[in-house]
Amino acid sequence: MSNKSKVGGNQDTANLIRRLLFFILLFSLVFFYLVLSFKGLTNSRGIEQAQIGREIARGNDFTTKMIRPAAIWQAERTDGRIPSLDQFYDSYHSPLNPFLNAAVLKIVGGDDFAKFKMAPDGRQIYQLDRVIAAISVICFLIAIGVNYLLISRIFDTKIAGVTALLMALCDLMWKFTMTGLPQMLMLLLFSCALFFCYRALEASVENRMSISSVLVAAVFFALLSLAHWLTIWVTIGFIVYAAFFFRPKGIAGIAVIGILLIFNIYFIGKNLEWTGSPAGTAGLTLYGGLSDSEENIMRTVDPSKETTTVLYNMNSLLLNTTKNIILQANLLYTNLGGIITAPLFFFALLHPFKRASIAHFRWIILIMWIFAALGMAVFGLTQSATDPNQIHVLFAPIMTAYGLAFLSILWSRLEIPAGSGMLRYGHFFFAVLISAGPLILTIPKSLQSGLHITGRGGSPNWPPYWPSVYSGLLNDVTAEDDIIFSDQPWAIAWYADRRSIWLPKRVSEFETLEEIAQDQKLNIAGIVVSPSSFAKNPLYQIGPYGYSDEFASLHLDSPAALSARMGLGSLSKQDPKLTGVNTRYSFPRNLFQGRIVFYSSKPVLNQ
Repeated sequence: MSNKSKVGGNQDTANLIRRLLFFILLFSLVFFYLVLSFKGLTNSRGIEQAQIGREIARGNDFTTKMIRPAAIWQAERTDGRIPSLDQFYDSYHSPLNPFLNAAVLKIVGGDDFAKFKMAPDGRQIYQLDRVIAAISVICFLIAIGVNYLLISRIFDTKIAGVTALLMALCDLMWKFTMTGLPQMLMLLLFSCALFFCYRALEASVENRMSISSVLVAAVFFALLSLAHWLTIWVTIGFIVYAAFFFRPKGIAGIAVIGILLIFNIYFIGKNLEWTGSPAGTAGLTLYGGLSDSEENIMRTVDPSKETTTVLYNMNSLLLNTTKNIILQANLLYTNLGGIITAPLFFFALLHPFKRASIAHFRWIILIMWIFAALGMAVFGLTQSATDPNQIHVLFAPIMTAYGLAFLSILWSRLEIPAGSGMLRYGHFFFAVLISAGPLILTIPKSLQSGLHITGRGGSPNWPPYWPSVYSGLLNDVTAEDDIIFSDQPWAIAWYADRRSIWLPKRVSEFETLEEIAQDQKLNIAGIVVSPSSFAKNPLYQIGPYGYSDEFASLHLDSPAALSARMGLGSLSKQDPKLTGVNTRYSFPRNLFQGRIVFYSSKPVLNQ
């Protein structure tokens, strides 16, 4: 056997071992996040999308059991009639993720609530939470593979392999898989879109027709917009580039717009039918991002005063957009997954790459990212790295690849000895070690906690969620056609399978909603308050509701009973604003350790 054959054989063996180790690492992380350390879904909007998916799986169309008072106002304003609360169409969420959830829930029997119903003292993690999280995990794993193929095509297999490893070790991406949000589905679709964007660019550089690849990319961008409406800003960036640089010029941009409209026209029509706005209830998030919190807008029966004030206040628009841009700049490293080479993409813009396709492709990425950042600035982005509007994370893999390429160029100029493999690829080693730091540091504690709670059937994300009291108790003491007001309506809709209206700020608005439910012959079972009323749940500090909320004493009843040994409901009974509410819902009952309280309209016997 020749030396060349031996070298080739050794290289194949080494590649096989590396791939095997990578897959062992990957599936170990899947087991760790999805089994050992899993505590349930972590994001309210992710939970809400899950319950919409269950309604779709039941054949109830795109309806929701979690009802925003502002959505009722929109629907009434559109056709002059109050919409039916027992078949309430959702126009807040983009449809693709709920439909994907619905397909999987149907397969596992998740449309049958009784099949996964919990006992109050039974397993503490709702098993359908794990199913929803598994969908995101699968999308994430496929996205890693797509990015490997894409980056191998742009650069080489070394950079592609290191990028795949950095994705697998990115703690933020794993956290997104646990939220129930569509970010990992979006990452998959965006990565597929980038793959065909690059193919189109290669064809354009070689003076070949690129329209077929542009059209396929447009399909993925259209699907992306159905996963999250904010990603339309990303697509606008691609349209701008396609219109001026892909052949035939102008036609490519128009084609992308046409495909985008074709995929979205049905849902735009439904939004217009229900709310009178093509953006639906989601359009109101603009006002929440610019002035008051979104929660206050959505919990208002008539938000027209607040929205009109913002709409005609350009100072508010400019100041808040600027503030959000500065916030994004401060949090960019975190929002890109804490991958140290991702921000190096911006330095890579200054390097004259020899291959035209590589050089041009970075400008496509930059344009799309700028439009995405502008969209997030206008509609608002919190400091949470797993914010539902956080789409910086979609750019993390491709920016990481360019950052690694730029770092490799700098490293090569150090004239490392050819025989020293460790030194030759030392930059890759340090990039992986530093980027994986957040994940590595959290594993020991999470592993210890995970091994402990797994033996006891698991432990939920408390505070603010304790699913078993909703699934095993609240569901039992309420009827299917009951309405429950709550500060945690998404959790009641998902875990208890009951219709829930977001508790408004004012008693007068609450009474208006009561009248609507009574006119529709629906029984109001009561009010559920939870730690969601407080910004820092363990200490019960005043949060979104605060003392300015007319229901503040109701929210403080439970912590007061715990700390001062007062009777449950004593604070609210002394509040003159709540005299009528206390009369109608005069049976407060602890659902969980004095921290989740159900103010029932009748005695709760099953407790």
